[in-house]
Amino acid sequence: MRNAALARARTVTLVLAAALSLLIAGCSSGRGSDDGPVTLTFQSLAWQKESVDANKELVAEWNAAHPDIRVEYVQGSWDSVHDQLLTSFEGGEAPDIIHDASDDLADFAYGGYLADLRDYLPSRLTSDIPRRSWETVTFGDGVYGVPFLQEPRVLIADAKRLKASGVRVPTPRRPWSWAEFRQVTERLSGKGRYGVAWPLKEPVSATLNLSLSTGGQMFHRGADGEVTVRFEAADAVMPRTVHDQVNVDGSASGTTLGMGGSDTLPGFFAGKYAMVPLGFSYRQQIVQQAPKGFDWRVLPAPAGADGLTQGVSPQTLSVAEDSPHKKEAARFIDFLLRPRNMVRLALGDWMLPTGTRALKDPALRTPENGWATGTALAAQLRSAPAQSVRGYPEWKDKVATPALQEYYSGAIGLAELRRRLVDDGNLVLARYQR
Repeated sequence: MRNAALARARTVTLVLAAALSLLIAGCSSGRGSDDGPVTLTFQSLAWQKESVDANKELVAEWNAAHPDIRVEYVQGSWDSVHDQLLTSFEGGEAPDIIHDASDDLADFAYGGYLADLRDYLPSRLTSDIPRRSWETVTFGDGVYGVPFLQEPRVLIADAKRLKASGVRVPTPRRPWSWAEFRQVTERLSGKGRYGVAWPLKEPVSATLNLSLSTGGQMFHRGADGEVTVRFEAADAVMPRTVHDQVNVDGSASGTTLGMGGSDTLPGFFAGKYAMVPLGFSYRQQIVQQAPKGFDWRVLPAPAGADGLTQGVSPQTLSVAEDSPHKKEAARFIDFLLRPRNMVRLALGDWMLPTGTRALKDPALRTPENGWATGTALAAQLRSAPAQSVRGYPEWKDKVATPALQEYYSGAIGLAELRRRLVDDGNLVLARYQR
């Protein structure tokens, strides 16, 4: 009897302890409880003041209208987001709503860290964003993010230099071909000045995405799902143009090959370079930094056999698989990406929205600061070639980046570039195939 009583007492004690533990855990999680307000954490990577302000304003507007679902704004950083998210996923402390880029999602999606959003997103949102954008966040059969901002690469040009040279100025309807672009940069060069500055410190993304215009693809998925690298004639057009501008024509500066985009702007403003290929959002820096009276304009990137097609990796909003409030998180994403709000986010980041209704907003179609040129390119944007390739980060870092850097500088030829990208590259990717 005494043993039975002790056993019953021990059982009651364990049950009470377990209940207390759950209560404490629920109070300390910061995500609310079943009978109280829900709290969601939203980690944003906005960094420019206009963009941060737009995000915080939208969070405040949501909180004012939804006292039962409160969103806490958390500031993240593009510089460390991958490692930070991986650590938070493995530690069970990931934010509910995650701002990232589509080319960073593959490992998280396949690793089970992100929620499949197909059952949570409203038809208003899924129908407003084109299928080509949804392809950037689709891995296997699931959708693991919402693509909402995208950035084409454009040519930022010194308008006075263009006018003085007498060259034909391209438009989205009549762009330069890659061959014509090379001729134009020769014409704009001379006396210590260059027709173009290629900032290719990180050359892989620019090479792959711009090569879509010539029909280049690089990565090819077979019927068995395995991916192999091929470097064909269409893949060579863009890199060969850059190589020849630097090493044959002298129309592109070799010193800028190791620079980032921002590093080329002082030389651009000083007249050393007539054009710089940059992401669309760099226009903000130009507006802020250009000397008074400096006249510049936005031109479309060169076109090839596939026209102005180019690859992009949109910014995305995802939901953590471990979040207990996926439905509420999806509601907040839907609010954040309503057409008028998507326009506010696009203006804040100086980028293009993915939503078709937002793209029609007059604020994004003005000629001022090249907005109309960028908007005209939106329909030509496609999923970046390496979007869903397992092993791409290693291929990029260990194979493609050093090979392209050496080719662009003239240290190796096209045949050696092909061998390294294909032979060495396929050895890397083979380790990741299922």
